[in-house]
Amino acid sequence: MNVISIQSEVIYGHVGNAAARFALQRLGHEVWGVPTVLLTSHAAHPGFAGEATSPALLQKLFDGLAAQGRLGEAHGIVSGYLGSPEQAALVADFVRRAKAANPKLIYCLDTAFGDDGRIYARPGVAEAMQNALLPLADIVTPNTFELSVLSGRTVADVASAAAAAQSLGRPLVVAKSVPVDNRLGALTTIAGNVWVAATPIVARAPRGAGDLFAALFFGHYLNGKLTAEVLDLATRGVYHVLAKSSGEPEMRLIAEQAALVAPPHPDGYSLGPVKTEARANG
Repeated sequence: MNVISIQSEVIYGHVGNAAARFALQRLGHEVWGVPTVLLTSHAAHPGFAGEATSPALLQKLFDGLAAQGRLGEAHGIVSGYLGSPEQAALVADFVRRAKAANPKLIYCLDTAFGDDGRIYARPGVAEAMQNALLPLADIVTPNTFELSVLSGRTVADVASAAAAAQSLGRPLVVAKSVPVDNRLGALTTIAGNVWVAATPIVARAPRGAGDLFAALFFGHYLNGKLTAEVLDLATRGVYHVLAKSSGEPEMRLIAEQAALVAPPHPDGYSLGPVKTEARANG
């Protein structure tokens, strides 16, 4: 499959496209990366530098892909971190053009605007994603904080996460970093039932886990696997990489690349439907 990945680009490390591109490629997809920002690394590294892609340049890149006929060749689009709120309208227009060229194209929105109780994206980005991109998304992969912001609900456990995900009204919502007792889980709805894949918490995990999860989920999904299997493979793949990268400045994505395709079963892992008060819409 051909996937257009619209998100941050870093020279060093594995966040944004530097995480998603490789994961999608390991799952057999051609990836065309469009940078929303160009940075030396993520912001936690000393000497961090770079800037957002200007709206004018981003529009030129989108128009260039269209002129080359790439929209009709694309099977999926995933978008993540945006460098400015103005980019959201451009991405939305590009997604609409791509869906017009290929009505079967699937759009995955990885909201990537905040975590740990705070918005780290520039002011206005979260609102722009909610207003311009969320209505177009076939798949949405927010973490619990982003899900809370998008839904306007408190998200503290499986039941509240399931209810908040349902309230977004999108075909497939996958909530990341959901508290499950003393573990963390990924949650979605399958055939009216809430399914949760839960792993132990990884101490001192490096950045990029959300970007990697969205790419793995989308990549396995595009490969035609059932949703429960997609949830399983993406969760176990991310957990393995994080567990092997604990305390490191970056994910050991290259060293642990085999787990992106065939992740091992860790101790303390569970997958299955759970009972909640939320009722799914599909």
